[in-house]
Amino acid sequence: MKKLRKSVGFPFGIPMSAFLLEIGSFFIRTETELVLKSRNVSPKRLLDNGFQFKFRDIDEAFKNLLNK
Repeated sequence: MKKLRKSVGFPFGIPMSAFLLEIGSFFIRTETELVLKSRNVSPKRLLDNGFQFKFRDIDEAFKNLLNK
């Protein structure tokens, strides 16, 4: 979220309570745990099998999204 706010030029974020996130997760039909907990993942298996990402990192992806 910090990188997204920086990309759109928004100076600060508003903390969300778990209750509001539970409401949001209901509407997007997902588990609250997936919204509340961070996951640090690596695309090792994809890269080992030759997959090439279009964007090197999330900053480039945000830049591309915001230019359209």
